[in-house]
Amino acid sequence: MLLGPSGGGKTTLLRHLKRELAPVGRASGKIAYKGQPLSGLPAELTAAEIGMVFQNPDAQIVMDTVWHELAFSMENMGYPAAVMRSRLAEIAGLFGLEPLLYKPVHELSGGQKQLLNLASVLLLQPKLLLLDEPTSQLDPVAAREFLQTLHRLNEEMSVTVIISEHRLEEVLPLADRVLLLEEGELRFQGTPRDFVRGAGLALHPPHLAYLPTAARLFLALEPNAVQAPRESIPLTVREGKRWLHSLAERGPGMGEAAADTGTSRLSASASASELLLSCREVTFRYSKEGAEVLKKLSLSLYRGELLAVMGGNGAGKSTLLHVLNGLLKPQRGKVTLAKGVTSGFLAQNPLLYFSYDTVQEELQQMAEYAGLSKEEAGREIARLLDIFRLGDLLLSHPHDISGGQQQKLALAMVMLLGPGILLLDEPTKGLDPGAKERLAALLGELRRQGVSILLVTHDIEFAARYASRCAMLFDGGITSEGTPAEFFSSNYFYTTVVNRMARELLPQALTIEDVMNAWSAFASPS
Repeated sequence: MLLGPSGGGKTTLLRHLKRELAPVGRASGKIAYKGQPLSGLPAELTAAEIGMVFQNPDAQIVMDTVWHELAFSMENMGYPAAVMRSRLAEIAGLFGLEPLLYKPVHELSGGQKQLLNLASVLLLQPKLLLLDEPTSQLDPVAAREFLQTLHRLNEEMSVTVIISEHRLEEVLPLADRVLLLEEGELRFQGTPRDFVRGAGLALHPPHLAYLPTAARLFLALEPNAVQAPRESIPLTVREGKRWLHSLAERGPGMGEAAADTGTSRLSASASASELLLSCREVTFRYSKEGAEVLKKLSLSLYRGELLAVMGGNGAGKSTLLHVLNGLLKPQRGKVTLAKGVTSGFLAQNPLLYFSYDTVQEELQQMAEYAGLSKEEAGREIARLLDIFRLGDLLLSHPHDISGGQQQKLALAMVMLLGPGILLLDEPTKGLDPGAKERLAALLGELRRQGVSILLVTHDIEFAARYASRCAMLFDGGITSEGTPAEFFSSNYFYTTVVNRMARELLPQALTIEDVMNAWSAFASPS
C-alpha cells in the first residue's frame, strides 16, 4: 500500500511499474519483474500480467459501450471467442455490470466507470495489479465490496496488488506492507502495525492523519498508549469496538457523560434562514425513452450552510448538480435561484477546466474572466496558492500534476469567480488528509461570509465533521435529510467509523473529537 501527500510521487511510481505508461524524463536505477529487467520483457507478457487502473476513469475508457469496453482488451490479445464470453460472464456477474452491458459509457457515473476499468483489466487475469486511488469515486458500500474483491484476488488467486489510496479505513488492515512516499522519497516501509506504532511515537505528527480511526482514537485516549504492544493497537472497527468497550468498563459512566454528543456540536451550525437555491418536483431523464434519473425531487439550500448529498453510484448526484447549475434542463419541475446570487460549479473531472499551458496561466485567465483587477487578482491567487499548496507548481502544465493537485487547482479557479453558491462534485477526491483539512477551513471561512455550499460526496467522514445538513439521494429523490448527528446515527452503512465503533456507548458520536469530548466530560466532571 502506498501512502503520502498529493504530488509525493505515488502515481509516478506506479506508472514506472507499468512499462507502457512510464513517464518521459530522466531515469536511473533498475526495475525488475520476476527477476528480469522490466524493459526487456515481451510486450504481450507485460500487457497481460501487469494491469493498472488509473486515477481518472475517463482516461482509460476507449470504447462506446460497456460490452465493447470489456471485450476490447481480450480482442487485442487475440483470445478465442469462447474464452472471451466465459471470462466476460464471470466478471460481469462479480461486479454487477450485467444491467449496464449495452449502456453507453458516457452515461455511466464516475464510480461505475471505475468498476468497469477494473473489470476490463481483470479480464486478462494479471499477476500484478497496480491501482491508483481506485475507490475515490465509489460509494461506501461499493468501495467496501471493491476492496474485499481485491483481498480475495490476493488471497485466493495470488494476485499481487500495489494500491495508492487516501481512503485508509478499509485498506490499511488488509495490507501486508505500507510504503510512505513524500517528495519522491521512501520515508517508511513496514507492516501496518509497525506504521501505526511509528506514527504514534516517532514519525512526523501529520502522519497521524494516515492512521485508521480506531488507531488514532486509541493513541488519543488509551493511558500509556506509547508503551502499549503494537499488537494491542486496534486497526479495524471490530478491534476498535472491543477496545472502546474495555475502556468504558474501566471508566463506567462514559456513555451518560455524553448522551447528547453530536447534537450539541452541530446544532449551532444549522442557522440557515434565507433560501438561496431550491428545486421543486424536478424530474429529469437523458432521453425521451430513457429512465427517469430524478423523480419529482425537491431540495433547498439556505445561506451559509453546507449541505452534503450522498447516495450510491449512479443514483443521479452529478445529474442533480448539473440541473441545479442550469447545465441540464429538467423535463418537469422548477429550479429557483435567489436574485443577484451567482453559482460556481466544480465538476467531478478537473481536466474539464484546463485550457492553458501552466497553472499560473489558468489562474490568471480565470481571474481576468472574473473581472478582478490586477491587484485583486494577485492577492486572491496568492491566498489560494497558499491554501492549496500549489505555489511550487505555477510553471507546471495542469495535465502533468497529480490528480489531487488537479482537483485543488480546479477548485481554486472556481473560487476566483467569487460565487454566492458553490456546487461541488466530489471535492475531496484525490486529496490527502492535510489538504482536506485546509479545504474544510476554506469552506468554513466562506460559510461565515454567507456563501452556501452544496457538495456531492462519498466521503462520509468529511461530511460528518463539516456539514451542517446531510441528505440521501435514492431512486431519483431525497429520501432522508437532517443534521449529521440525526442522519448518520440512524444509518448502518452510511455512517462514520467512530459511530460504528461507539454507537452502543455514544449513539450520536460521529468523530474522534466527539468521543474525546465525552471522555473528558466523564474524566473531569464539572
